This record gives sequence, C-alpha cells and structure tokens, in this order.
Amino acid sequence: MQANPVGAYKQTRVRTASQGRIIVMLYDEAIRQLDLATRALSEGVKAFDRVNAAVSKTQEIITELTVALDFEKGGAFAQSMFNLYMFFNRQLTDANLQKNGDDLTKIRGLLAELRDAWNEAEKKTMFDGGPASGVNIAG
Repeated sequence: MQANPVGAYKQTRVRTASQGRIIVMLYDEAIRQLDLATRALSEGVKAFDRVNAAVSKTQEIITELTVALDFEKGGAFAQSMFNLYMFFNRQLTDANLQKNGDDLTKIRGLLAELRDAWNEAEKKTMFDGGPASGVNIAG
C-alpha cells in the first residue's frame, strides 16, 4: 500500500501530463503560492517567514519556467517570455523585501492571465494533436 496516496497521485499526474499541461500546473502553483504570501502578509510581522517562503517558491517556479524556454524553436516568443519572467523575479524580490501586498497582487494577476493563455493553447494543441513550441520541459 502507498504511504502517501496524495503524493503518488500528484507524481502520476505530472509524469503523464503533456508539456503544456505541466506549464499550466506550474502557473497554478505559482498563483497558489502568491495567494499564500498575500494572506500571510495580512497577518503582519509574525508571518513574514511564511511570506518569504511563498514568494521564494514562486520565484523557483518562475525560474523553472525560464529554463524550460526553447529559444531555438520559440524565437522571439521565447525571448519575450524570458524577459517577462526576469521582470517577475525582480518585482517579486522587491515586493518581498518591502512586504508589498499590492505588488504581489499585480504579479498574481499577470501570472493568472498567462496561465489562462497557456491553458487555452494547451487545449488547442491537444485538440489539434500537435506539440506546443517554444518550451522544452525536458531540461
């Protein structure tokens, strides 16, 4: 019997997901982490360690999205996403240092827009039967 059935389910879900679905899952988790950071921020100084942990996790996810970019296939699109991800990480660093909830909320909104766009692209790609271009999640 599996010791952690939820963990096993999550691992299977990731292993069997398309590249596009994994990207959407990464965005989902980044958004979830920013929600955690914003809620913790409202608790004040006593929760700053949780704010920092959630923002740091969001930055790790954005870094993973960055290294997944395929500049050969993605061209200008991949470069634009790279620039956007760098912007997000700079803004997250500043928001975390200043404990600025408004900036966290703005970044969350931008990530949500990107998540929705990737979700639509992934659905279309699955429907059309072709792979997404400009991203290489294999590393």
